[in-house]
Amino acid sequence: MQIEKQMSGMLVGKRGVVFGAVDERSLAWHTAVACLRHGARLVLTNTSVAIELGTVSQLAESYGIPLIACDATKTDQIEALLTEAQALLGGKIDFILHAVAQSQNLRRHKSYEETDYNYFLRTLDISALSLHRLLQAALRLDAIATGGSVVTLTYIAAERSVAGYNDMSDAKAMLESIVRNFGRIYAERHRVRINAVSQSPTPTKAAGEFDRMNYFFRLTDELSPLGNADADDLADLCVALFSDLTRKVTMQTIYNDGGFSRTTLTTRFTDTYSRAIDDMPNE
Repeated sequence: MQIEKQMSGMLVGKRGVVFGAVDERSLAWHTAVACLRHGARLVLTNTSVAIELGTVSQLAESYGIPLIACDATKTDQIEALLTEAQALLGGKIDFILHAVAQSQNLRRHKSYEETDYNYFLRTLDISALSLHRLLQAALRLDAIATGGSVVTLTYIAAERSVAGYNDMSDAKAMLESIVRNFGRIYAERHRVRINAVSQSPTPTKAAGEFDRMNYFFRLTDELSPLGNADADDLADLCVALFSDLTRKVTMQTIYNDGGFSRTTLTTRFTDTYSRAIDDMPNE
């Protein structure tokens, strides 16, 4: 019973802020629920527009979680959020999930070679520099507790070319660089950990912006020895990264993708597609 109690309360006494939940499909929402299940106290945040268009306000109300509007591209709003979150939670923040990303180029189905640069700059601002702003503001306010943990969400397109992911690939590469650079600074000053999780394609609202996503899900699942990681798999990993069990893990990109990132071919993929390959005309 003692062991079960300890395992079910990995985040007991910890205070967290979760950025990016829109609805019940959101990776951020799944993570928030997992953190609550492990004993954490939370504040949720997203932009006013996302709160208005999504269902996160109803979800937050049903769980009794404070919800604060914040545009993560605005430093003054980030500072206000961090200050209010500490007041509501009764102390410094122990963990933060940064699940913030958006690309108008993807939404408007612009190819990489036809990138609109005004949209591109906005992609970088929302999807990468928002983490820099958040960490800069938190450092200035001394808002994150010693030994705390910050996790952001990335994708393998940060280091490999993925057709159709377009300017988000560049944003994720910048995001991972910010993880490493601020990770060193935070570790040296406050023993705070900063990591990125590279997640399998997951059927969220945002994923719908990626062309032919249903086919892509199936392909990556076939090429992953363990199959795609789902939203609950990500949530459990985030709980571990927020907990004291990973107190020496920092500045890493952790692949939560069923082995996809380390696999060329699987037996399952070969069995599924061998006939189609055999039927292809020789050139």
